[in-house]
Amino acid sequence: MAFHSLSQRKIIHIDMDAFYASIEQRDHPSLQGKPVIVGGSPESRGVVASASYEARRFGVRSAMSCSQAKRLCPQAVFVTPHFSQYKEASHQLHEIFRQVTLVFEPLALDEAYLDVTQNLLHEPIAKNIALLLKHKIQETLRITASAGVGPNKFIAKLASEQNKPNGLLVIPPNKVASFVENLPIEKLWGVGPATSKKLHSLGIFSTADIRSLTPIEFEKLMGSYAHFLYELAHGRDERYVEAASEPKSRGTESTFEKDTTDTNLLLQILHSQCEELSETLQKHSYKGRTVTVKIKYSDFQQITRSQTLLEPSNHAHLLTEIACSLLFKETEVGQRPVRLLGVSIGNLLYPNDPLQLSFEFPRSSLNYQDHVSPQKS
Repeated sequence: MAFHSLSQRKIIHIDMDAFYASIEQRDHPSLQGKPVIVGGSPESRGVVASASYEARRFGVRSAMSCSQAKRLCPQAVFVTPHFSQYKEASHQLHEIFRQVTLVFEPLALDEAYLDVTQNLLHEPIAKNIALLLKHKIQETLRITASAGVGPNKFIAKLASEQNKPNGLLVIPPNKVASFVENLPIEKLWGVGPATSKKLHSLGIFSTADIRSLTPIEFEKLMGSYAHFLYELAHGRDERYVEAASEPKSRGTESTFEKDTTDTNLLLQILHSQCEELSETLQKHSYKGRTVTVKIKYSDFQQITRSQTLLEPSNHAHLLTEIACSLLFKETEVGQRPVRLLGVSIGNLLYPNDPLQLSFEFPRSSLNYQDHVSPQKS
């Protein structure tokens, strides 16, 4: 990782808006505009995993008991979580991040830090990158994200919380001091109920209260934790974005506005996807051995078809030839409506990896495998 002056860093925090609830509203149009609560039954001891903004207007929040949420919003629609759908969307989100920078740190399925000080787009203005990410997320996932831009992780995360949903706030280095001038101490990273209670007992309720003390005075009150909190109260955060590990696969997929049985259209889309995938692989000097085509039918049943090469490749012509062949291997394409189509390549070989020689007999250059996931409940 390249290290830069702390004041020169450009960090983006992306936070999806009501992630689980938004996906449910996206996938079930009848839920759009309604107060949606993802979680357990209001008659159970379950808790709220996510609430749409329509439900939040009634005071419903994540981690609240579903019974309390029902009392606050009697007209709410309660939905059982579909974590496979959320993980799939998170995977798409990470693929979007990788088009911008490989230095990103996922915090959960729905949020991440990105260090764009140096980026794959060679774009010097972080705000432009944040706008591009928001547009790409909405275009690909059909849900919105909020973004915060700042010189460090703490400021970027605070900024992303300011204008939700679908917000964007940029805090340049010369605005940091005024931005953190008088924040509630609960906004400081790591300050939970216990620490908050202790600070309150000491008469400290805001960053202004901390800033009125000297570092030595604050350390006498808070011990070893004082330095970190003192720095945050001044808008300083030395934590680096911890880059995610190298991806095991690369891929792209498309969810259609209308389900289709048109095989010519599917072949055209698959061809474009292979061209896009090849361009991405070559951009990073990656090669892969296992090509996988993913199909999701209109009833949400999902299948994959895979073939493994003897030698790694990133050539568009070869990827297209294999993917188009896989599209019709023991599938019902052309007979059952298709909702989603995607292609990926796994068993990646990175630029500095040693070439692994294959000792397989050349009876066939391809090894066919398939996997079927159960129908969505």
